[in-house]
Amino acid sequence: MPLVKTGYEHIATREDGVPVIAGTTMKVVELVVEKIAYGWSPEELHFQHPYLTLGQIHSALAYYWDHAKELDQDIEHRLGRVEHIRLAGEPSPLIARLRAKGLL
Repeated sequence: MPLVKTGYEHIATREDGVPVIAGTTMKVVELVVEKIAYGWSPEELHFQHPYLTLGQIHSALAYYWDHAKELDQDIEHRLGRVEHIRLAGEPSPLIARLRAKGLL
């Protein structure tokens, strides 16, 4: 019996090329970042996002592992943008007061 190649049942790609979990606004990369940052299992991800099914979560993780290089580059790019914004911004009033008092 011949095999028929299937796609990722729960993953859709937006017009801008960003993979999302179908029927939601959750980007695959957002779920992956939570898994990496917190070490969450698929079950914990489901607990944190009860509107996602375990099938959706596993499909997103499978998509990540099959596209890890490009998604890891996306994560690095996002972290770089956050760092740029952090460095370009004014310190919070609390940080400014602590620095003025020599506490930082």
